[in-house]
Amino acid sequence: MKLTHRDDWHVIVEIAPRATHIPLSALGFDLGDRDLDGELDGLPFEITVSPRRLGDLGGGITMGDRLISRDVDAAYRARCEAMLTAMLRQPHVKSGRVTCKETHTCSHCDLGWEVLSADDVLDEANCQDAYSVEGEPVCCEAGIDEFRTEHGIPTLADAAAVTR
Repeated sequence: MKLTHRDDWHVIVEIAPRATHIPLSALGFDLGDRDLDGELDGLPFEITVSPRRLGDLGGGITMGDRLISRDVDAAYRARCEAMLTAMLRQPHVKSGRVTCKETHTCSHCDLGWEVLSADDVLDEANCQDAYSVEGEPVCCEAGIDEFRTEHGIPTLADAAAVTR
């Protein structure tokens, strides 16, 4: 079975400097002298904002994310969506999106999840047997057997018995 793991949550927003005047101080450039103050101008650009960890309670107090939430992915998604909503209220924010890194692994062997493509099936060297089909995992026998059972295809052991 394919397991999906999500981490490295981010909010990415596109800033359109010409939509409004953005003081340099808004980006942390406090030059201290009014004569040196300026405004950001130019083409739209993106910035990436990482949310604070769920377990960061402030004041140097931290704990594991799983102690804070039973559904860490949903909690990070909600936190990022709230950040994005707040950022989109600003006149210089043109658009935005929430992203995360997804990795897929096999529940049986913990290897990266890979499946046979339509082109792979055409080459017998990529197939376990004549019953191999597009979408079948390639990581381990347990994964292949589970997939085949779900799709009504003979398992590797059953297919081997038929060919004897």
